[in-house]
Order: sequence, then C-alpha cells, then structure tokens
Amino acid sequence: MKKGNVVLGLLAGLAAGAVLGILFAPEKGSRTRRKIMHKGEDLADELKDKFDGLLDDINEKYETVKSKTEAFIGGEKAKFEEAKNKAKDSIA
Repeated sequence: MKKGNVVLGLLAGLAAGAVLGILFAPEKGSRTRRKIMHKGEDLADELKDKFDGLLDDINEKYETVKSKTEAFIGGEKAKFEEAKNKAKDSIA
C-alpha cells in the first residue's frame, strides 16, 4: 500500500470522526452547525495553504530547470560559434 494512500485514509478517518463527534454531541443544532462550519473553514484554509505550498514548490522547480536549460543552451551556442569560427578559419 502506498504511503500517500495511508495518510489520505488516516486524514479522511479523522475528519469523519470529528464530524460524527460534533453531530452526536449534546448541543443545540445552531451551535453544532456553527462548529461544523468553522471546522470546514479551517480545513479549507489548511487545504489552500498546502495547495499554495505545492504551487510554490512547482514554481521553484520550474525556475531551476529553466535556468539550467538556459545555461546549457548558452554554453552549447558558445561551443557552436567556436566550432563555426574554427571551420571558417580553416577554410580561409
């Protein structure tokens, strides 16, 4: 079983347990609904933060690959120009 699936299952179980605990708590309906709403907002904020972190990681990796590619292309262009100039010199 993959580690990600285990973590996802654990988080789903915790969320389900929290919701069921709130639903079966002996409180007024309005208070219970407010708690569920706040929990949902908290989970949405947490998910947004994780998504933003993922986007930051992807952007960072993209920039790294882009800069390495540009450096590689620049080096290869320089080698090509040098070989081209040598070929011109040998012909002339």
